[in-house]
Amino acid sequence: IKAVIDPGNGSASEVTKRLAAKLGHATINDTIDGHFPNHHPDPTVAKNLEQLITEVQKQGADVGIAFDGDGDRIGAVDKRGRILYGDQLMVLFARDVLKTNPGATIIADVKASKALFDDIAAHGGKPVMCKTGHSLVKTKMKEVSAKLAGEMSGHIFFADRYFGYDDGIYSAVRLINILAHSEKTLEQLLDDMPLVYNTPEIRIDVPEERKFAIIDDIKSRLAGHDFEVNDVDGVRVSSKDGWWLARASNTQAAISVRAESTDEAALETLKHTIREQLEACGVEAVI
Repeated sequence: IKAVIDPGNGSASEVTKRLAAKLGHATINDTIDGHFPNHHPDPTVAKNLEQLITEVQKQGADVGIAFDGDGDRIGAVDKRGRILYGDQLMVLFARDVLKTNPGATIIADVKASKALFDDIAAHGGKPVMCKTGHSLVKTKMKEVSAKLAGEMSGHIFFADRYFGYDDGIYSAVRLINILAHSEKTLEQLLDDMPLVYNTPEIRIDVPEERKFAIIDDIKSRLAGHDFEVNDVDGVRVSSKDGWWLARASNTQAAISVRAESTDEAALETLKHTIREQLEACGVEAVI
């Protein structure tokens, strides 16, 4: 397995460079520079992965791996240039953990794909949905003795052979190890995952003092309707069309929304529903 690793000139650059040299992998942007001369170090933004995709294809590598500025979040790309987001990486990690920990509890945040929760259960694990926020995830892990947890943002927490905190560099080593022992390429593993259509996480600016009230208003309007509503963190609404989420951001004056379906037309219906709910609260949104 050959990997190209991009720490994005962040604080993990020096460690990444030394580790990659020991394991025989390549690095780019591996000098610490807080001006971030090549791209912003956020592996959830497609534009920030363009350079990595080019380098993976140029070197004929099997996988490209990127970290955020402080090295606790991970993103990955395959040689076709496709991005694996946090919940897709969690599918691979969860399957691996469940091989040696049958029946283990595995956590994902409320923004994660339904396909992830279904896949955990299909491989004999116990999926648990929890609030977004790495401190909240770590607390939940201890509460339910989970072996693994992950967020859409790329925070991955291994309590299997590790300490239960989010470490992008350790997650990278686990990913490389999975690929090294798999009979399938990363492209084939990604192709095997269920085809879903979803939005990225979309943040809609609202006044700080209104963000929680907006979610409460939406929740009250949904009461009595024939929907499955999970209110572990905001409202995650499941229906025949798929699911959609609206939650108040922990860190910004914003509402975070996301939707997912197995059908493109149904996804548009879900997006329309989100817009209607926000407009009823006096919030205009482009989704």
